[in-house]
Amino acid sequence: MKPCSILAAIISLSLTACGQNNADPENQQAVDALIKKTKDELVRVEGGTFQMGDFGPVDPNLKGSDKGLPYSANQDNKPLHKVSLDTFYMSPTKVTYADYDVYTQATGKDKINSTNQFEMQFRQDNVPAGVDWYQAQDYCDWLAKETSLPFSLPTEAQWEYAARSAGKFIPYGTSTGTLEKGESIPTEEDVDKATQTGMRSNIAPYPVRLYPPNKLGLYQMGDNGYEWVADWYQPDYYQRSPRQNPKGPDGGSEKVIRGLPHGNGMGGGSAIERYHASPDIEKNDIAIIYTFRCALNGGSLRFKDS
Repeated sequence: MKPCSILAAIISLSLTACGQNNADPENQQAVDALIKKTKDELVRVEGGTFQMGDFGPVDPNLKGSDKGLPYSANQDNKPLHKVSLDTFYMSPTKVTYADYDVYTQATGKDKINSTNQFEMQFRQDNVPAGVDWYQAQDYCDWLAKETSLPFSLPTEAQWEYAARSAGKFIPYGTSTGTLEKGESIPTEEDVDKATQTGMRSNIAPYPVRLYPPNKLGLYQMGDNGYEWVADWYQPDYYQRSPRQNPKGPDGGSEKVIRGLPHGNGMGGGSAIERYHASPDIEKNDIAIIYTFRCALNGGSLRFKDS
């Protein structure tokens, strides 16, 4: 091949690679719509100071024989400690398959959870996308790149503060602060109807806006899937957590997850419980039970005008 032909081929390949998103106007339109929706729907969470962890012993709402008792027997959510957070924004819902499919199409990645019948039966546009931690992080990083705004996974402290409606003494991140089937969390029938999974509905996801949000306008902060946050997990981290905007340990082998899986009969996880899992989900694990949403740091950002 002549040098000029080689150069022409290189230029052609480069233009194709650089323009792969723009080569499909329909996909670019979907990306633009997703970005606009994401920015328009963000919930502003005013910063403040709260007591993070098992607040049972100091909960003023407890009365009688329960007063002064911890909510949890676990030790990794203790001691109760003060945390101060700057204002941030958070997506009202977990990222859905419809959202995630736009991202994978735009970036040339494979569509998730679509390789076998077991995974595919839980796939529906308006239910949470089941991903490992790296897939969740990559999606938020993609949003950051597309918008030039600091999107990321929320920190564990941000998640708990938001689930507790700005750090109030609320045990569950639901519209009522409690677990009431048919009012704040789904019934078994709701879950059965969501993806038509029948006997396997104990792990089936359901629509992200099925029931009202918490007082801040955030949906399912504790149910409809474990939820990834940014932090590495260490069981004794609360003993040395910094007060201002804690981001978790510098490293580890597992990431923190909050909430509980889908229609597991338990209703939902409390806003204080900490769970943990490998960020790289093994192939034999059930990836669909791990979900996420993105946060945007910076309380004074004019993100809707950007």
